[in-house]
Amino acid sequence: MPKAIRHYVRWVDAFNRTLGRIMMYFIFVMAAILLWSSFSKTFLLPSLWTLEMAQFAMVAYYMLGGPYSIQMGSNVRMDLFYGEWTDRKKAWFDAFTVMFLIFFLGVLLYGGIDSTSYSLQYGERSNSAWRPYLWPIKVVMCFGIFLMILQSIAEFFKDVARIRGTQI
Repeated sequence: MPKAIRHYVRWVDAFNRTLGRIMMYFIFVMAAILLWSSFSKTFLLPSLWTLEMAQFAMVAYYMLGGPYSIQMGSNVRMDLFYGEWTDRKKAWFDAFTVMFLIFFLGVLLYGGIDSTSYSLQYGERSNSAWRPYLWPIKVVMCFGIFLMILQSIAEFFKDVARIRGTQI
């Protein structure tokens, strides 16, 4: 593999690994928000912001942890035939199917950018009583999708290297 591709794969893997490990702890942020929600409903006045903020934290948790999940290979596969294949055949199949993932994520990113620009342009807010602006979470979603595309491309290069009998 060319040096530029090896450098790209290492950089994307390192960035997504670091971000993914940071995002692992976001589950505690979400738990703290929900704990505060329960506490405030029981002992104080109910908070208007807790449910929606927990949803936003969950979106950030999934979207920014997604590239790390792709990198770790923790995505779901149908193992009916795949488990019996050789590593080279698996690499061929993965290199082919990752193209569908990249296409899907590209369409998702296109729609996400369009929705984010609309949200920024018109100051879109949620319809809840709290009425937060929606553009920050949409930006997080677009960034997460973009990182998933970068990680998917890196996985494609790793598959091509496995087909050639080398590793990156």
